[in-house]
Amino acid sequence: MAETEALPERESMEFDVVIVGAGPAGLAAAIRLKQLSIEAGEELSVVVLEKGSEVGAHILSGAVIDPVAIDRLFPDWREDETHPLKTPVTTDKFMVLGPAGALRLPNFMMPPLMSNHGAYAVSLGNVARWLAEKAEALGVEIYPGFAASEVLYDDEGRVIGVATGDMGLTENGEPGPNYTRGMALLGKYVFIGEGVRGSLAKQLIAKFELDKDCEPAKFGIGLKELWRVAPEKSQPGLVQHSFGWPLDSRTGGGSFLYHLEDNQVAVGFVLHLNYENPYLSPFDEFQRFKTHPAIRDTFEGGERLSYGARAISEGGWQSVPKVCFPGGVLIGCSAGFLNVPRIKGTHNAMLSAIMAAEKAFAALKAGRANDELTDYEAEWRSSEIGKDLKTVRNVKPMWSKLGTWLGIAVGGLDMWTNSLFGFSFFGTLSHGKPDSATLKPAAQCKPINYPKPDGKISFDKLSSVFLSNTNHEEGQPIHLKVADMALQKSSEHDVYAGPSQRYCPAGVYEWIEEGEGAPRFQINSQNCVHCKTCDIKDPNGNITWTVPEGGGGPNYPNM
Repeated sequence: MAETEALPERESMEFDVVIVGAGPAGLAAAIRLKQLSIEAGEELSVVVLEKGSEVGAHILSGAVIDPVAIDRLFPDWREDETHPLKTPVTTDKFMVLGPAGALRLPNFMMPPLMSNHGAYAVSLGNVARWLAEKAEALGVEIYPGFAASEVLYDDEGRVIGVATGDMGLTENGEPGPNYTRGMALLGKYVFIGEGVRGSLAKQLIAKFELDKDCEPAKFGIGLKELWRVAPEKSQPGLVQHSFGWPLDSRTGGGSFLYHLEDNQVAVGFVLHLNYENPYLSPFDEFQRFKTHPAIRDTFEGGERLSYGARAISEGGWQSVPKVCFPGGVLIGCSAGFLNVPRIKGTHNAMLSAIMAAEKAFAALKAGRANDELTDYEAEWRSSEIGKDLKTVRNVKPMWSKLGTWLGIAVGGLDMWTNSLFGFSFFGTLSHGKPDSATLKPAAQCKPINYPKPDGKISFDKLSSVFLSNTNHEEGQPIHLKVADMALQKSSEHDVYAGPSQRYCPAGVYEWIEEGEGAPRFQINSQNCVHCKTCDIKDPNGNITWTVPEGGGGPNYPNM
């Protein structure tokens, strides 16, 4: 690429607060900041950048949402006819799946925190769109289609803003005929709410060593489809969680069916990314799961409407890094506030954003700027966020260490003692290795022969990616960066049998055998649904996910 000095100087815009990511966390922060400024009768400029083509385009979650944070922002939201929380949970089902049958677990066995009553089955993308309308009504500026690609620092190393990516670059990174320099958005505080494994959050965590005193980050991959089922099979308000088949006892994961309004059912599959067998394919496990006798009937005669995938933060209490740095904060899934056994993170993401907004507003009122919001760091663990995560802190490491059956049983006991008495017999367990270090060499594992998709209940990757409405402008630089292609061949291919072509849920990576020559690593970056799994699971940490041009990626309508 041309030297930075030869590029046009960036135009800049100044704000009080710059927020990266128009998900529930980013929008909650923006709303709370404006609410506080209006209450105080003061002017406050807030901007939100969103890399998706529109707000909600990249939002994918189950989702069953605990409305506690929405209650905090809008106490009378239930009286607003435009809100998207249309389906309250009416029935909880917990099931264990075997190869041919299923066992329903009695609800009384479940710790109270696992109950979903009072929650809502929703499209989280539509929740984000609704929050964006509320934010704009308060005066928040939202810029969809603008991907924040760079953190900006002052001479003292403090964060002072972000820059959006240049547009119109050619494949080799040179300015093309339609080249446009990115914008610099400068703020007194910068909120990073990119979601799981965001590229800027990853850089900031490394630069400021925000994770030096915590356990390694842990992740899962969540795959989801939205279906329209036959009316007689629709049960709005039914929330069904399951574990077991098709995964073996050493591979962690689970699944869900959420019955929504309008005969829609969201079906999802979560697989922990600390799995060992490089031949495992999360996508194919998901497709196989839907063929189970206890699951298949729901979808027979139905229509698959959409598909998507994303990484999920699973480290919880032990893995949350320091959440403030000079000039800004991490909020939501950028920090990792997901409650793993509940498969819920939206409420904590929004609560963290509200807390950070309140601390930032107090700092701005005091005349501060670009310093550390240490009150946010000091208080989140003693808040309802911390209490929510601490109660379940041992579930994930127990599952990893003891396997599915014993891990879930002992983890359930641990949740009971934490819920009832506020203590654990086990203290706080460690997570061990990062997910990139858990694969075994292919020579130690058995290949997995997955059944061919039937095109009715199970499907192939490419037809699934088509339903995600994924699009990237042609001719731009590949946003998936391989640091050492020789290492990719000698290790990822030769030792681990090319797991990238299986762990990727969108067919981005291929090892292509061409005659007697060495296989070629092909990256179909146009297919990328921005799940970030490659950035997490590559056994050498050799692949880095970066933002493509703004507006690229999936365009989820109701996910």
